Amino acid sequence: MSVFDILVKYYPAFLGGLWVTLQLSMIIWASGLLLGGALGIAGWRSPISVGIPSRITSFILGGIPLLVFLFWLHYPVQAMFNVVIDPFYTAAFTLGIINIFGVADIVRGALDDFPRQYLLAAKVTGLTNKQTIFRIQLPLIMRQITPSLLMLQVTMLHTTLFASLISVEEIFRVAQRINAQIYRPVEIYTALGLFFLAVCLPVNAIALTLRDKFTRNLSEQ
Repeated sequence: MSVFDILVKYYPAFLGGLWVTLQLSMIIWASGLLLGGALGIAGWRSPISVGIPSRITSFILGGIPLLVFLFWLHYPVQAMFNVVIDPFYTAAFTLGIINIFGVADIVRGALDDFPRQYLLAAKVTGLTNKQTIFRIQLPLIMRQITPSLLMLQVTMLHTTLFASLISVEEIFRVAQRINAQIYRPVEIYTALGLFFLAVCLPVNAIALTLRDKFTRNLSEQ
């Protein structure tokens, strides 16, 4: 049985798993970009009250293996509070937290490194604070952080595979179940790899292109 035969025969199962993976990814991406962006800006504006706690939390999360964090929230925490939460929401919350602090670090770092001479030049030319933000600061910062944000979101898509370990019916778990029935690991995981290549390679290519074109030391321009 070839890769094509497996996809044709089990496409409803693969599509179901793909839909769950995409739902999970959309939640992770949306929460990370929106909340992480807001946290990064807040950390830049209030470095003591928000920035330092955010950096400490990010540092601690960076030292905990993702799988350990996921299992800890799925088993011990729920047992401690005597609650049962759908594994999908546990995975979305766990990976969303990782993405939020990852985005916050990128945004805060870009704001901290933004050249002050650009702001002084805007004042000299008579631009208001609002005009300075939307015409100078925001466009330049978006050019700097977009490649990093895209690469991070691709990484978060990859991490959705861990959700299968707490029984989320995403595409990797579906592939495992199909493999348990027909035992064709080479063909099945080749199909899975092709899926991720089709999704991730274009995004990676865009991110690398944007990084090479736009990401450089602004103070040298």
